[in-house]
Amino acid sequence: MRFFYWFIVGLACFGCNQNRSKECIISSKADLEVNNDVSLMEESVDNLETDTISELEKGLIQAGLTNVKVAMPEVFIELKYSTNDNFFGKDVYGDLMNCYLQPEVVVKLKEALKKLNEQHPELTFLIYDGVRPNSVQQILWDSLDKPDSIKPLYVADPKKGSLHNYGVAVDLTLAERNTGIPLDLGTHYDYFGYPAYPDREKQMLKEGKITREHVANREILRKAMTSAGFTGIGSEWWHFNAFSLQKAKERYEIVK
Repeated sequence: MRFFYWFIVGLACFGCNQNRSKECIISSKADLEVNNDVSLMEESVDNLETDTISELEKGLIQAGLTNVKVAMPEVFIELKYSTNDNFFGKDVYGDLMNCYLQPEVVVKLKEALKKLNEQHPELTFLIYDGVRPNSVQQILWDSLDKPDSIKPLYVADPKKGSLHNYGVAVDLTLAERNTGIPLDLGTHYDYFGYPAYPDREKQMLKEGKITREHVANREILRKAMTSAGFTGIGSEWWHFNAFSLQKAKERYEIVK
């Protein structure tokens, strides 16, 4: 069986276009599912040959990240840090409009969407943020008008890095599949207060800060994401991690 597996892998690699310089890489059995999307990743690499792509996006592609919209055309993308509609009121991504994540994370996200659609075929994901280069993290850190001692409550220290900086965290919500209109989950993105805390939902319900419908919608999102191996955090209903920080450091380089 082991010989047969590597024989098949060898045929797959041989089938790659030999007239191009791109390599067909399969690093392990776990990577096979990722490599099912190799043609999509090659399409992203082809974008390097155009003049319509920003330097920031070129860097993300060169780092081996996957364009989520190319891999998952059913989702909607609205990068909040490419607008002024964020906690900082500042556009820090510039011309970047496409969301990028590590290929393994995109595979997990596809599974999460599949799980979501099994129960709610009328819904999809609306993604607010994916990979966040460390250079951008530094801009956010420097722009935050707070003492350094409490800045980590609002934004990760770029010296330490965050899971967004490794391309293994995603910020997202639920949206109507046909229109892209987001569901009401109780607060807007980047809301820093107890109503956005999953850990405080019972308290916020009692105080009337959020409703049962808000919690029900959050549960739909959480169920889909956790079923695919993501974990949430206690202070942001929209944030999910594909790996721990330790595993991210073992698997990937921080995106500069």
